[in-house]
Amino acid sequence: MTDGRWAEVDDYFGALMIAEDPALAASLASSEAAGLPSIAVSPALGKLLRLLATAIGARRVLELGTLGGYSTIWLARALPEDGTLVTLESVPEHAEVARANIANAGLAERVELRVGPASESLPRLAEEGGPPFDLIFIDADKEHNAEYLDWALRLSRPGTMIIVDNVVRDGKVLDRDDPDPRVKGTRRFAELLAQRPGCSATTVQTVGVKGWDGFTLAVVSEPS
Repeated sequence: MTDGRWAEVDDYFGALMIAEDPALAASLASSEAAGLPSIAVSPALGKLLRLLATAIGARRVLELGTLGGYSTIWLARALPEDGTLVTLESVPEHAEVARANIANAGLAERVELRVGPASESLPRLAEEGGPPFDLIFIDADKEHNAEYLDWALRLSRPGTMIIVDNVVRDGKVLDRDDPDPRVKGTRRFAELLAQRPGCSATTVQTVGVKGWDGFTLAVVSEPS
């Protein structure tokens, strides 16, 4: 389900409210040149991530799914100079592109990029026993979103904001029999979240340059 006007509306508001940014543009260009999939967040969602992180005064951010570092740059720019963003990427080739893009944006000292499956990186983060994260952005392999939510809750504190992208999937999330593991994973995630009394959440559908999709936003009151 697509409508060219969705992208036109995104472009209209983007031209008014999202300034041209050489580092962000370069990150998309280098990602495309390296053959990375064209699945980075839209500029509108990138700006929203930065605004949300700024609004809650985030000092520690966790991102699952770095890709080429586009959303990483948006989020890291919301942090104070002594803030930290830990971003997890399973594909070494993607991480290499992201690392260069993050450095080009002048954010290398603020961002810690960990390479490897999130199923290994998340337990390691928990074992290290660092401070909880203020904001967690989940935009990785959708089939494991339920597991990622579990880990996000373990790494949270009361007040932590958790954002999960790509949860509508052109409306396919309605079909319990859809064989796509990404749809199945999204449904498992949503059902798990609904069973967690320690989270208050909502899902917002979106249309725009990325088609018909949406994100879930949750605020933690009782971490796991």
